[in-house]
Amino acid sequence: MKIAVLALLVAVACADRLYAPPARDDSDEVAILRDDRVIEDDGRYNFDVETANRIVMSESGSPGDEGGINSAGSFSYTAPDGSDIHLQYVADENGFQPQGDHLPVAPEFPHPIPDFVLDQIAFAAEEDARSARGEVSRSYGTPYDD
Repeated sequence: MKIAVLALLVAVACADRLYAPPARDDSDEVAILRDDRVIEDDGRYNFDVETANRIVMSESGSPGDEGGINSAGSFSYTAPDGSDIHLQYVADENGFQPQGDHLPVAPEFPHPIPDFVLDQIAFAAEEDARSARGEVSRSYGTPYDD
C-alpha cells in the first residue's frame, strides 16, 4: 500500500511538471505607447497604434458604394535584418493596393521580347495569312494527311 501511495505522489508530481504552463519570459512583452481608436455609428473608423519596439500602424475606413469597406492606412516596423519597412495602402473596390520601397517592382513595359517569341508571332501571322487566302497549312493537320 505504501508503494502505491508513493507511486501516486510521484505520478502527480511528474504530471504537474509535464502539464504546467511554460514559464513566461517578460522580455517578450512590448509596451503599447499609443492606441487611439474611433468607431462611428455610420461605419467610419480610424485607429492609430504605436508600440515600444517601433511598430506604428494607422488606418481609416468608411463603408463603400458596393457594401464593402474602403480603407487606407500605413504601417512601419524594423525588419529582422535591421532595415526600416514603411508601407502605405488603399483597400477598396479595386482591391488591396500596397506601396512601399521594399516591394518588388515589375519590369517597365515595353520590355525586350525574346527572339523565339518574335519568331512564333511571325509564324502565326504567316499561318493566318495563308488561311485567309484559302491555302491549307502543311504544318498542322491529321497525321494521315498527305
